[in-house]
Amino acid sequence: MESTAAQNPNWLELPPEVTASILHRLGAIELLETAQKVCTPWRNICKDPAMWRTVDMRNSGDTDPYDLENLTMHAVDLSRGQLEGINIENFASDQLLLYIADRSSQLKRLRLVHCKEDISPEAFSEAFKKLPLLEELHLYFTAFDKGDIEVAGRFCTLLKSFKLNRQAYKHPGKCDDEALAIAESMPKLRHLQLFGSMMTDNGLCAILDKCPHLESLDLRQCFNVCLAGDVWTRCFAQIKDLKLPFDSTDGYGFDTELLDSEKFDSDFDESEGSWSELSDVGMLYDEVDYDDLTDDYLDYDDYTDPNHPDYW
Repeated sequence: MESTAAQNPNWLELPPEVTASILHRLGAIELLETAQKVCTPWRNICKDPAMWRTVDMRNSGDTDPYDLENLTMHAVDLSRGQLEGINIENFASDQLLLYIADRSSQLKRLRLVHCKEDISPEAFSEAFKKLPLLEELHLYFTAFDKGDIEVAGRFCTLLKSFKLNRQAYKHPGKCDDEALAIAESMPKLRHLQLFGSMMTDNGLCAILDKCPHLESLDLRQCFNVCLAGDVWTRCFAQIKDLKLPFDSTDGYGFDTELLDSEKFDSDFDESEGSWSELSDVGMLYDEVDYDDLTDDYLDYDDYTDPNHPDYW
């Protein structure tokens, strides 16, 4: 009997702090829809605001967005103003973002994935005014333009990490508007990821000029960045962890297939460069011994692990 009891411990007899640590490994959806309904002790633990300082609403995209919004609002309510980090994937709305901002003045980390054009510039602007402590803003496949960047930088003056990642085109048009907005409005950045950006060397130079604290910079699939002239030297002199346009996308965690578009193909100026020339730049990248340059640097592959401190 004793042997059987040892092999099948009574989970309800675990100390509350141990149970809380175990339950905290679940996502917010599992906590709200399953764990808190198991028994009264678990329900009481799930009501503790400390359980909701970080809310991960990761989902497959199959759940009704209306249900996901209601669950998110419930999680925000349970945090009782202590929410510090939230991840929203495959759903969003103006109403939800403002609900979060109105009740989460301590928010430091906001991550939006595949929210497309679900949030308006007006909602972003109103929300950022209420999030003065925001330090990390990570956006994947979410509409966010120059004006939104300027507003975020104006009201969220503590921003240290910014990601604006999109699916890249084979022949991208050239546009430095977003890079220039980042340079002018986010001077305290330490980490910047612009996967699939259309910026050129000019936009990159503006960022290097105006963001002196920048430590890590991810330029993967930014195919207009050629690192011509002294730009190459400046990047390696200023940036500790540098990902270049042709670097491997392994570990990125999202679709990296390049898109074809006649519109963007027609915008590609052959007089300013060609894909064969860019390929030569890629070969030059390959000659760099990254082992000597990045031994102590952050690994962006870790950013796709929700249990890693840099995930957010």
